[in-house]
Amino acid sequence: MRLLMLAVLCVTALAPASANAQPLPLRGQLAGLAFLLGDWSNGRGVVAETGGTSTGRSSFTAEVDGTVLLRRDHTDLFDKAGKAAGGFDQMMWIYAEGGTLHADYADDRHVIHYTSAAVTPDRSVTFTSAAQPGAPQFQLSYVLQSPTTLDVTFAIKPPAAPAWQIIAKGELTHSR
Repeated sequence: MRLLMLAVLCVTALAPASANAQPLPLRGQLAGLAFLLGDWSNGRGVVAETGGTSTGRSSFTAEVDGTVLLRRDHTDLFDKAGKAAGGFDQMMWIYAEGGTLHADYADDRHVIHYTSAAVTPDRSVTFTSAAQPGAPQFQLSYVLQSPTTLDVTFAIKPPAAPAWQIIAKGELTHSR
């Protein structure tokens, strides 16, 4: 159940940044992720494991003088019948280290360390955790479909599995 919630957290998204604050520009390797900045809402997703759905909101802000991108989310879960099945908050911080982008995700029970990122500047980013013997590998992708639409996909590769399996997939709308 927590893996399910972990999956959904990556797809739908919390705590919007102040509406009056001017966003800091992202610096260095983070500059290509500027498309993520701001408040995203109306998140809707599908949870593959349960057949349920999720809704949520997400906020991406530049922090530490533009050297960290902070994501804050809230996700509400629904079962197959559309009945509320809980919710949760999560955070992820994205930063450059050792010449590559990293991201660390946390909710109240999980931590995922993404050790690499494939970036198409101002269009998409895919974070991937390191492969470790006997442990699943995770992948989180954001693809900008239009200036106001962001597709989000969270996938897992179980130990010794040949391919990624999508756990949750959804879409967020930017409140520009």
